[in-house]
Amino acid sequence: MPTITDKSVLITGANRGIGRALVEEALRRGARRVYAAARAPQPHPDERVTPLTLDVTDPEQVRRAAEAVDSLDVLVNNAGVAIYDDLTDRSVLERHLAVNFYGPHRVTEAFLPLLTSANGAIVNNLSVNALAALPLVPGYSISKAAAFSMTQSLRALLAPQGVSVHAVLTGIVDTDMSRGVEMPKASPESVASAVFDGLEKNEEDIFPDPMAEAMAVGWHGGPIKTLEHRYAGLAQGASAAT
Repeated sequence: MPTITDKSVLITGANRGIGRALVEEALRRGARRVYAAARAPQPHPDERVTPLTLDVTDPEQVRRAAEAVDSLDVLVNNAGVAIYDDLTDRSVLERHLAVNFYGPHRVTEAFLPLLTSANGAIVNNLSVNALAALPLVPGYSISKAAAFSMTQSLRALLAPQGVSVHAVLTGIVDTDMSRGVEMPKASPESVASAVFDGLEKNEEDIFPDPMAEAMAVGWHGGPIKTLEHRYAGLAQGASAAT
C-alpha cells in the first residue's frame, strides 16, 4: 500500500473526531472514493465521498453497506465508544465490546472478500489503553485490548491472502471522547495524517501522536512484538502443512 492515491477507502465513525479527519486526509491524498460510514451519515461537498448508513452493531446494516460498495482497498475500523465506568455495570462492558470489538470484527468479515480481491489493508483504530488499562474507563480498555489481540490474529491469518492488518495505538486526542480529560491532546488532523503515513510505510503498529510515540520506544524489537512474530510463524507453518 505505497499510497492512498486512486484507492477506495471506507472509514467507520466518519462523522466526527478522528473519523472526520481521516475522511479529509484521504481526500487530500487523492483517494478515488471515500465511503464515510456512520449511524447517521452526513452529506459531503466532495463528490468522491459516498455517505453510508452503518451502525457497526447492526448485522443487517453491515450487510447492506457491504452490498453498496463495489471495490475496496482500505478499511478503517474507527467507530468506537468510551464510557466512564467502574466495571459494576455489566451492560456498560457489553456495550464497549459490542462497538469496539464485535463491531470491527463484523465489518471486517463483511468487507473481507473485496479487500482480498484488492490485496488491501485493514486499519483498526485502537488505543494505548489496549496495552495498559486506564482505570477511569476499564470497559473501554478491555474492549480495546481484545480488539488489539484480534488485530494481531487477523494479521497472521490474512497475510497469506495478501491483506495487511494494522493497529493504530492512539494516545489522548482532542475529541468528544476525551473532553473530560485534562492533559495535552493531539489534534485529530495530526493523528489522521500519521495514520496514513504509517499505512503507506507498511507499519504493522502505528503510534500516531506524542503520547503514543513514547510507548513506541523499543516496541518493534521488544518482547511482545518478537512473540507475536514467533506465533505468526507457527500459524503460517501449520497452515502450509495442511
